[in-house]
Amino acid sequence: QVQPVESGGGSVQAGGSLRLSCAASGGTLSSYNMGWFRQAPEKEREFVAGITWGGGMADYADSVKGRFIISRDNAKKTVYLQMNSLKPEDTAVYYCAVAPPSTSVARRENGYRYWGQGTQVTVSS
Repeated sequence: QVQPVESGGGSVQAGGSLRLSCAASGGTLSSYNMGWFRQAPEKEREFVAGITWGGGMADYADSVKGRFIISRDNAKKTVYLQMNSLKPEDTAVYYCAVAPPSTSVARRENGYRYWGQGTQVTVSS
């Protein structure tokens, strides 16, 4: 079983940047599609970005397109989410998730098999 572990969350002012990382314990992420989701207080968890196992395709929620970049370094067995031009509405717990390998990115939670514990991102105005 692959267990993703997030890191890199924190507090930042609006307009700032953060980079989240996702590594795995108990296995490697290299053979899987990966996704980032987030859940704000009193809201449902939502898709943020996803990337195919080889890195050839990425997909983004409209709310983050042009500001966030998902990437992966399979040699380092790590997936990243670079978050730029952060807004207060980006405040949420961010989750890394693992999906079976595919040529397309899943946007729904049921497309993902394993989930991390989440990392808090807080953006102040």
